[in-house]
Amino acid sequence: MHQRFRQRFGGEPVVARAPGRVNLIGEHTDYNEGFVMPVAIGFSTCVAAALRGDGRWRAHSANMDETVDLAINADSPAPLRPPGVHWSDYVAGVVRALREDGLGLGGADLLIEGDVPMGAGLSSSASLEVATALALTVAAGAAPAPWPMARLCQRAENEHVGMRCGIMDQFAAVFGRRGQALRLDCRSLEHVEVPLQSGTASACLVVCNTMVRHRHAGGEYNLRRAQCERAVAAIRARDPQVRSLRDIDFDRLRDLRRFLDPVLWRRVRHIVSENERVLAATTALQRGDHPVLGSLLRESHESMRVDYEISCPELDAMVRIASGLEGVHGARMTGGGFGGCTINLVRADALERFVATVPAAYQRETGVAPALYACESADGAAILPESRARAGERVA
Repeated sequence: MHQRFRQRFGGEPVVARAPGRVNLIGEHTDYNEGFVMPVAIGFSTCVAAALRGDGRWRAHSANMDETVDLAINADSPAPLRPPGVHWSDYVAGVVRALREDGLGLGGADLLIEGDVPMGAGLSSSASLEVATALALTVAAGAAPAPWPMARLCQRAENEHVGMRCGIMDQFAAVFGRRGQALRLDCRSLEHVEVPLQSGTASACLVVCNTMVRHRHAGGEYNLRRAQCERAVAAIRARDPQVRSLRDIDFDRLRDLRRFLDPVLWRRVRHIVSENERVLAATTALQRGDHPVLGSLLRESHESMRVDYEISCPELDAMVRIASGLEGVHGARMTGGGFGGCTINLVRADALERFVATVPAAYQRETGVAPALYACESADGAAILPESRARAGERVA
C-alpha cells in the first residue's frame, strides 16, 4: 500500500489497519449502557496518510475508485456528490473530531482500501474511522491512546455523520484480540476477553451476508435509540435512580408494563433479556458449551424479530435455513438490522455441509445469492510494517 500511495500522491505515508467486527451477541445494548460481545474479524480497512501544510484534504478510495476533496475548513467548498451518507463523510468526521481535540492537522492525503463488506453489519464504518484516526495521529507525531481513540471515532460518527451508534464497533476495532471474543460493559467500559475455543469441542463462526440492506435501516436505528430514551425518561419520572435501561431487571420489567405503551415495553424487554443473554453466553464460552451458546443465539434473534422489530424476511429466512441443519448450534441476525448478516455457530465437522447447503436454499427462497464468510478472529488496530519505525505495532 505504501507503493500505491507514492504512485498516487508522492511522499511517505503512515499506514494503519483496523478490523471489522461481528457481534456474537448483545445487539442494541451498547447505547443502553449494557453488555455486548463483539469479535474483531480478519476483514479490515487500511488507510495510508501523509500530512500536508496547505489546508487541502484529499482522500482516495481504491474500492470506489473515487477521489474526494474533503470539506474540512469553514471556507472549503462542499464536495459535489449525491446527497446522503458517503464514505468520505466518515473520514471527514474523524478529521474534524481530531482537530476539535487539538491535534494540529493542516491537511493530508489519504489512500483507503479494504475488504470489509459494506452495508453488511460488519462495521466497515468503524473500521474506516479507527484506521483513519490512527494513521493521522501517528503521522502528526502524537501517541495514540486506545480508549480516547475509540471514543473519538464514536463521536465522529454520532456528531458528524449522524448515526447515533454506541461504542461497541469502535471498541472492537481498537481492542480486538485473536482467539478472543470481548465482553464489554458499556457503562464501566471494563472488558473481559473470552476464549472462542475452550474445552475439546470445535466450532466455527460463519457469517452469512443476505446481500440486502433496506433503505430505512439508518433511520430505524436512530428511532430505536430514541424509543429507549423515551422509555428511560418515563421510568425516571417514577424512579430517579434509573440512569439507563441497564438498570432494569426482570422484576422491574413486569412492573413497567402498567405505564409504558406496548411498543416501548417490548423495546425494554429486548434490552433486559439481551443483557442477560450476553452474561450467560460468557459462561457458556468459558465452559466450551456450544449448545447452550447456540440456544442463546436463537433466543436473541427471536427477541430482535418480535420485541425490537429489526429483522426482515431475508434475515429470518437465513436464520431458519441454517437452524434446520444438523451441526448448527445456533444462528441469529447480527448488526443494526433490516438486512446485512447473520452469525452462525457451526460445528467444525458440519462446516462443509453448511457451506454447500445454505446458499442454494437461501437463493431458492429469496432469489438472492448470498455470500458466506468463515470468520477468523483478529487483532485490533495497528500500524503496518513499513510504518513501524514511527509507531508501535498495536494501539492497545
